Amino acid sequence: MKAVITVTGRDSVGIISLVSTECAASNANILEISQTVLSEYFAMIMLVDVENLKIPFIEFADRLTELGRARNLDIHVMHEDIFNSMHRI
Repeated sequence: MKAVITVTGRDSVGIISLVSTECAASNANILEISQTVLSEYFAMIMLVDVENLKIPFIEFADRLTELGRARNLDIHVMHEDIFNSMHRI
């Protein structure tokens, strides 16, 4: 099972570290990562393996969302099944 994590907001030091630290703490393995900075705005997409999470998926998603709120970032976690259903033609 995989999940897509998106992060957007004003650029600041440590955003990638913040998200990857929470992934590691929850045992989510980062498979792919793409990030860019456009002027002062940060955008990142991560594909993570959530097969062996230490916590329920919804708790993992909620933790990342709250982490984002605390740093004025929009962090969204979407399970691969939902992502695929939304983008099916």
